[in-house]
Amino acid sequence: MYYYNINGATLVSLIPLEGFGPQTEPANSWRMFANLPGDLVLGRGSFKVTHPGQLLAGHGLEALDASRLPDFDDGPTSAMVNGETVPLELDENVRQAIEDGRLTAVNTARPGWEALLHRACHSDKKRVNILAIGDVGSTLLTGLKLLGGGVISSIGICDLSDQITARWEFEMGQISLPWSYGAFPEVEVVSPEHLFDCDMFVFVASRGIPPVGSQVKDVRMAQFEANAGIVKHYAKMAREKGFQGLWCAVSDPVDPLAKTAYLESNKDENGNWDGKGLRPEQVQGFGLGVMNARAAYFAKRDPRLASFLTEGRSYGPHGTGLFIANSIDHYDEELSQELTRLTVTANLKMREIGFKPYVAPALSSGALSLLLTLRGEWHCGSVFLDGVYMGVKNRYTPAGIETELLPRIPDQLFDHIREAAEHLKSII
Repeated sequence: MYYYNINGATLVSLIPLEGFGPQTEPANSWRMFANLPGDLVLGRGSFKVTHPGQLLAGHGLEALDASRLPDFDDGPTSAMVNGETVPLELDENVRQAIEDGRLTAVNTARPGWEALLHRACHSDKKRVNILAIGDVGSTLLTGLKLLGGGVISSIGICDLSDQITARWEFEMGQISLPWSYGAFPEVEVVSPEHLFDCDMFVFVASRGIPPVGSQVKDVRMAQFEANAGIVKHYAKMAREKGFQGLWCAVSDPVDPLAKTAYLESNKDENGNWDGKGLRPEQVQGFGLGVMNARAAYFAKRDPRLASFLTEGRSYGPHGTGLFIANSIDHYDEELSQELTRLTVTANLKMREIGFKPYVAPALSSGALSLLLTLRGEWHCGSVFLDGVYMGVKNRYTPAGIETELLPRIPDQLFDHIREAAEHLKSII
């Protein structure tokens, strides 16, 4: 391993680096950073390393499956550096950092990566701002108000209609426990120019939702073009404000809109990429939570599907491309296909009943998942992986975003995950 001191932070690399100053002795600092160059646009920005092989293959879907990652213990590993073969070895210092959960991989090809080495992780309560207080936004707001007292300092709400924000500020202000009037976060109206004065920005704006009874089969994708235009505007605003918090896409289609926010925020006034906007790990899509909850709904009602409740997983986007695994340990392709079909079409069932399916998404994908995120707990959400925002089990830690690493993902299931990624790549 090669060690470098970058303004007081320890950067380690499997290969010697040019332009990083002289090599130093291994440091015993709590947090360490590992050099992991990747694609400027489609590579991950930073993440918590949970397996040595992620130092060689951390940008792709293999990062989810230990059995598909390179293993330094399997035999000699080498790479070509400046025309010479350089052995790749992992020392005990780095192995211990991985085991302790204190090694962060950093894509040194991205502009401004050095700032990540000194970004502090604060455990204070967070300010949350919500854009658009319609059906989804108001339900999500109610959930955050009632359940967020432990992690949310206050909630800002913004909408095109002053009447709507006035109503919900008034309503939320009258929700309180007797004699414990500070238990819930306060809700206040925030102007558009102050939307990004927060730690978590929640995008719930939407335009052109097909009405109940319409013949539109893929309701989510029908919204993409209109909602992408709105996302672009606020992505540019986040860039201008130098926003350093978490951008949360809740509107449909969640996963393509998350990528839109990331890409558009990193373009200059001429539309050229410069990498000066949101980092990929600053954006997350919140749509998988309700799909996971819907799968659990059906699993509770059919003994054949009950394995999902203790062994199952959900992967992929909020809609077409989603795949539900009945079990990781006892994977069954037929049962998984059935559970996936039930889950993907659940929103259509609600429309057949005669209602828009927004309450469960606003709470399971929205309020509950956002609160788990703020608490640093495992949740379902879309993170940047393999050049798309892929729905996986993940959490935020002091060492960066961590995606669940399974010992082995069954081949058929991993093929479905790849198909989901390819589907998302075909959209944006």
